[in-house]
Amino acid sequence: MASVYLDTSALVKLYIEEEGTAHVVRAAEGSDAHHVVILDIARVESRSAVRRREREGDIPGAEANRILSRIEQDVSSFFLVQPSSSAVIEEAARLVDRYPLRALDALQLAGSLVFQRGSPGPVTFVCADAPLCRAAESEQLATVNPLT
Repeated sequence: MASVYLDTSALVKLYIEEEGTAHVVRAAEGSDAHHVVILDIARVESRSAVRRREREGDIPGAEANRILSRIEQDVSSFFLVQPSSSAVIEEAARLVDRYPLRALDALQLAGSLVFQRGSPGPVTFVCADAPLCRAAESEQLATVNPLT
């Protein structure tokens, strides 16, 4: 049972057509993927990303609201949501000591590592941020960067 873990940079690509969207869709819909996993904070991060695009004029308000509604529906019915537990926080703290990561990126990677420890099958980390992908690879995670 394989799982695909989407950080927010990948998650948003499922809802907003942009570079890398096709790669993320293939990863999320792959026939061997049993779970598509996100960290609980991805709800806030994705909302922030959509609202930023709305404020910048890239997305009309009605479209932003529709996207946010779809994300919330999928959080409830499609995604497996990894909680930001104390284990995730501890792992994120360890990661920022080892890699030049921003706090939320460290939390995303930590969430995937904690999920992987309890997963019966392989986990692929999907992320559109090259430094975060390098850190994930250093942590022995299979990675997919939809931009490369």
